[in-house]
Amino acid sequence: MTKINETDVPYAMSHGSELLARLYQPEDSIGHGIVMVHGGAWTANDRVTPSVMSKLLANRGLTVFSLDFRCGPTFQHPSASADIAAGIRYFRIHSNDFGIDPNKIGLIGSSSGGHLVLFTALQPNVPMHQTTMVLDNEEEFVDASVTYVIALWPVSNPLARFEYALEVGRHELVRAHQGYFGSRETMHRASVQRLIRSREYTHLPPIFVVQPGEDANVPEYMTNDLLAAFRGVGHDVEYLHMPGLPHAFAYEASPDTDRCEVSVWDFIRPQLKN
Repeated sequence: MTKINETDVPYAMSHGSELLARLYQPEDSIGHGIVMVHGGAWTANDRVTPSVMSKLLANRGLTVFSLDFRCGPTFQHPSASADIAAGIRYFRIHSNDFGIDPNKIGLIGSSSGGHLVLFTALQPNVPMHQTTMVLDNEEEFVDASVTYVIALWPVSNPLARFEYALEVGRHELVRAHQGYFGSRETMHRASVQRLIRSREYTHLPPIFVVQPGEDANVPEYMTNDLLAAFRGVGHDVEYLHMPGLPHAFAYEASPDTDRCEVSVWDFIRPQLKN
């Protein structure tokens, strides 16, 4: 197991405050980096929440950049995805410092973070994703596109999940949706499925989606609809269904988390060779 150096790095500035990322830098680096985005219903958690998966990937030699970003209810959509685009830009600007290939940056997120990585990666350089000030940036334009995306149990359609939460009485999820999106119309506008079917995307990188079989937060029909939307535009998405597992299981160390990470790594390796 390789030694991993962990440091917190300020990467952006918003409303007078620095945004931090936790950098997991392996001593035996393979020269590639991945940006990590936590879940928490767009309103909770931080850069260290996905530390288990971050360390597993760093043990593969990947340099992992796990982001803090603006969340609801203090901030609303598209604050989080704008910050994620800024994090990708910072990672690319400092690729020499981090010892990574600026042309082979990946993006991974879980739950609401899965929504955010898809939403950002499909339109990385649109105006709303150029609003967060990137620190140490002297260039007029820095590309925020990525080589591949991994979406773990993504809340891909916020409006559909909002209606599901109302139906099953998950009031904490209802409040979280309202806190970050504010309205059903905004939830609909933020739907990845809507973005795909309306062909408003500007990029379609290789994508890997994971769905736990006993996910009480992300109903399988929503993920199936996401896959159908991609198929509808001729984009093949790699998909892994993991029966019997709950939502967000990979935040804790377990054999199932290890098995998930192996599948993630099996997806990543070919992307680095292209």
